[in-house]
Amino acid sequence: MFEKVLIANRGEIALRINRACRELGIATVAVHSTADADAMHVRLADESVCIGPPPARESYLNIPSILSAAIITGADAIHPGYGFLSENADFAAMVEEHGITFIGPSPDHIRMMGDKIAAKKAAVGLGIPVVPGSDGPVSDLAAAEQVAESIGYPVLIKAAGGGGGKGMKVAHDRAQLGEAYRLARGEAGANFSSDVVYLEKYLGHPRHIEFQILADSHGNVIHLGERDCSLQRFHQKLVEESPSPALNADQRAALGATVCNGLKKIGYRNAGTLEFLYEDGEFYFIEMNTRLQVEHPVTEMVCGLDIVREQIRIASGAPISIQQDQVRMNGHAIECRITAENPETFRPSPGRITEYHTPGGLGVRVDSALYSGYRIPSQYDSMVAKLIVHGQTRNECLMRLRRALDEYVIGGIETTLPLHRKIAQAPQFVDGAYDIHWLERFVGLKT
Repeated sequence: MFEKVLIANRGEIALRINRACRELGIATVAVHSTADADAMHVRLADESVCIGPPPARESYLNIPSILSAAIITGADAIHPGYGFLSENADFAAMVEEHGITFIGPSPDHIRMMGDKIAAKKAAVGLGIPVVPGSDGPVSDLAAAEQVAESIGYPVLIKAAGGGGGKGMKVAHDRAQLGEAYRLARGEAGANFSSDVVYLEKYLGHPRHIEFQILADSHGNVIHLGERDCSLQRFHQKLVEESPSPALNADQRAALGATVCNGLKKIGYRNAGTLEFLYEDGEFYFIEMNTRLQVEHPVTEMVCGLDIVREQIRIASGAPISIQQDQVRMNGHAIECRITAENPETFRPSPGRITEYHTPGGLGVRVDSALYSGYRIPSQYDSMVAKLIVHGQTRNECLMRLRRALDEYVIGGIETTLPLHRKIAQAPQFVDGAYDIHWLERFVGLKT
C-alpha cells in the first residue's frame, strides 16, 4: 500500500479522497492555489504545498508544479480526482515516468476514451451499442450534410474532444445544419484546442444512463449498477439517482455484463463510467469517463462500497474487494448538486459563507468543503456541495430528500437549493417520468 498520496485537486473531491486515504492509513498532501490557502482540504491534509496563483492554468493545471510538489514531499502516488488533469493522458504518463503511481487508468486508455470518435469505434469493436452517426470526423459541411441525410434529421454535432455540453449543437433540418456546424467547430476549437467534430442521430426523448465499473490488474472487472443522470441543464447534470426508475434487473444485468466483458478485453484498470442514452428500450453508448465521477456517492450509498478506496487499492496492485456476484443493490439513492448560483438565472454567486448548517439523520450524506466564514473563490466551478440521501424505497428516499433540503442552510450567497426543493416536489420527478430535456422545460416554466 502507498505511504503518501498527493491529491491533485481541490474542494469537496479533495476532501473525499483525503478521507479515503486516512482510513487506509495513508498520509496525504494537499496542493492549492493562493486563492485556496484557507480551504478545508488544505486544513485537513497532513501536508500542503502552494502550487500557484488563482487561475487554474497556473495552479491546478500546472503539471510541473504538481509534479514538483509530489517529489519534494515524497508522495508515491497521485490521485487526480475529477476535472482538471484527471483525464489528461500526458499528465498520467509523466506521473508514471517520475516513478510515481497515477491512481487511475493507463495513459493509453485515457487517450483512447478521451477522443469521443476513437471511443465510439472502440465500443463498436467491443460489441457495445452506439448512437448511429458518422464513422469518424466530418471535415467540412458537405460531409456533414451527407451524414445527416443518411441517418436522418435531427442530428447532433459534437466536439471529438469535448465535454460538459461545449461544442454540441442540434440541427433539425438542412437549413440549420450549416450554422450549427460552424458554431460547434468554433466552440470546440475555443475550449478543447481542436475543432474536430462528428455527427450523431439526435434522440428526441432519451434518458442518460451510466454504468459504474471497477477493474483491477488481476483480470477482474465488475459493475456497480447504473445511475440515472437525466436531470440536466445544457448537458450539465444537476440531480442523479441510482437505480434508474426506467430500468429493470434484467436490463441492468445484460448491459452490465456487456460492458464488463468489453473492458476486460482491452485490459482496462481502475474506475470508469460508460455513459449511454436510453430510448424505447435501446441503449446507445455516447462516451466513457476514465476517472471518478462527481455522482459516485449515489452508487456508494446503494452498493455500500467505497469507490475511492477501491481506486487506491487497485492502483497499489490489490484486487477488487468483491466479485460481481457479491454486489448488492440496496434501496435507492439520490444526489443533488448544489451550486453557488442564482436558482433562476444561474448567475454565479461567489462570496463569503455567513451561515452554514448541514442536514443530518439516517441515510443523509453531505460532501462539501464549505464552512461558516469561508469565502468561495470566483475562479473555479460553482458546485459547492453534494447532498446525497438513501432510503429503502424510492418513495422513502424522496421524502428524506425533501426533509434534508429543507434543513440545509447556506447563508451569504445565492445557491440552487430553492430549485432542488422545487424539483423534489415536481410530479414528473416523483413519478420518475423525465428525460434529458425535462429539466430545461421545467426551469423555463419556473423562471
